[in-house]
Amino acid sequence: MYKIGIDVGGMSIKAGIVVNGEIIQKEVKETNQSGGLDNIIDDITELVNNLLAKCELDINNIDSIGIGFPGVVTNEGRVTCVNIGLENTLIVPKLQELLKGTIVRAGNDANVAALAEYVYGSMKGYNSGVMITLGTGIGGGIVIDGKLITGSNGIGAEIGHTMVATNYYDCNCGNNGCFETFCSATAIIKYAQKLLQEGRNTIIRDMCKNTLENITAKMIFDAYKENDQVAVEIINRFKKYLAMGIGNIVNFIDPGVISIGGGVSNASDIILDGLSEEVKKYLPLKQTKIGNIVIAKFKNDAGIIGASAL
Repeated sequence: MYKIGIDVGGMSIKAGIVVNGEIIQKEVKETNQSGGLDNIIDDITELVNNLLAKCELDINNIDSIGIGFPGVVTNEGRVTCVNIGLENTLIVPKLQELLKGTIVRAGNDANVAALAEYVYGSMKGYNSGVMITLGTGIGGGIVIDGKLITGSNGIGAEIGHTMVATNYYDCNCGNNGCFETFCSATAIIKYAQKLLQEGRNTIIRDMCKNTLENITAKMIFDAYKENDQVAVEIINRFKKYLAMGIGNIVNFIDPGVISIGGGVSNASDIILDGLSEEVKKYLPLKQTKIGNIVIAKFKNDAGIIGASAL
């Protein structure tokens, strides 16, 4: 059964033909920075046609086409994603009209990444699972009984914007205390910059050549491995709030598995060390059993594979 998954990003649009969770043909196109409905539709249809031509297939051979967008996707197929020029835009019916012969579906990119992990990856075999993507921000996806849980208006599972504590800077959404301002790559870097601006002595300063804008999350994790005390403080703070955020998820849903993805998850040995026990500190019953906390299987292809499973 052939399916097509499309991962729309701010820099590129990736598409692939997927069979049983395996990408058999892939196409990538740079995102048109001028954005807008017509450009996005043209890019998606071009990618689909290129895939079909390379695999010598017809649109009628495709069971469905799924698209993941980095923004809000409502249940009727309206997409809001400012960085590609879409605001409450009814895009799915237009694509359905152009790509007759198959079914077109759309979802939020973090949600479809969760679906990839649930159907084919780290959450496979569990009745319920939650995925947390730790990247520039924090995305999330909830899957129960094989269904994405996105709420009555299609805007649920915004895990990154759950509140965990008062912070020293506001989130881009305008609120203060969002989970992603403590545990995203951006949050880790911002806290390192804050400590260096305060004059703290750390090898991170040498790593970034005393240019704070050069600091990366990887530098901080590498410094942690060298037992640099500033890095230890940063990562311990990160893990405290990660445990608090996961504790909220357990209290809300009690999923069978929680999968951690995104670029920060590359430091899996540090992240997982003692995390389950730390999470229990934020539960009403401290000794209760919780679901498994694991690292996501898919990296760059999660969006394509998950979209194909919509």
